[in-house]
Amino acid sequence: MSSFQGIWVPLVTPFHNGAIDFVGLGRLVAHLLEKGVDGIVVCGTTAEAAALSKHEQLAVLDAVLEQVPAHRVVMGLAGNNLTELLQFQSEILTRPVAGLLVPPPYYIRPSQAGLEAFFKTVADASSVPVILYDIPYRTGVAFEQATLLNIVAHERIVAIKDCGGNQANTLALLASGKVDVLCGEDNQIFNALCLGAKGAIAASAHVHPELFVALYQQIRDNQLATGRTTFFQLLPLIQSLFIEPNPAPVKTALAFEGLIGDEVRAPMQRSTKAMVTKLKDVLMTLNHNNR
Repeated sequence: MSSFQGIWVPLVTPFHNGAIDFVGLGRLVAHLLEKGVDGIVVCGTTAEAAALSKHEQLAVLDAVLEQVPAHRVVMGLAGNNLTELLQFQSEILTRPVAGLLVPPPYYIRPSQAGLEAFFKTVADASSVPVILYDIPYRTGVAFEQATLLNIVAHERIVAIKDCGGNQANTLALLASGKVDVLCGEDNQIFNALCLGAKGAIAASAHVHPELFVALYQQIRDNQLATGRTTFFQLLPLIQSLFIEPNPAPVKTALAFEGLIGDEVRAPMQRSTKAMVTKLKDVLMTLNHNNR
């Protein structure tokens, strides 16, 4: 069993006039910790990491590590130039992090053998545990079940963020006992936890994180009816936050709370007026029901 349990938040990167807003970042992290989340993922896809320089990514990581115990911080590591990826990995590993969240190399679309070789290379070079990030709609490559099971047999690959959309693969991973499954599709959190997932890495959990924490704890404690009620309470929020590309709606919702500014980095676009109106309505209902 890995140490990656419960609700982990893939942190957005706040901006102000195009630059990283470190004051807003600190405010947001403090809020999430106060609400009881289990951990923070820095520079995942929700962080707009692909639009950040390596220097900016490390600066965000360093800022988070000033507030969050290292055993509760995971760093995203993504790229399609393996030499540069390994160099960046070595820079990250000079910091005390709990693990690395690693997707397949995007754009290249390697073979199944190429995927196995890639993850073996990254895991062999790592001094900390690795969470495999299966997200084919961003990377352009899907894992065959046998490939996944071969990869997670590596002693350093201890968990998977499961966004693959392949229930057979998910069930095989859960049944294998080789790896901890973390739900990465927010609208599948209830199902995944009931099936035996150890937690979730959920962008939606930026908003009312205490309810996501409660949902996890309810299912963990076998309070399934209560957990089901909590999940259906959250479902309209979860669905709304993904109507437009993540993380724009999440940032809009956080801006409503005064935690960060509502700013993304191009080519991302801010939430449309229709999205803003929708989120206000959903949050008003959720806030009312959560009193």
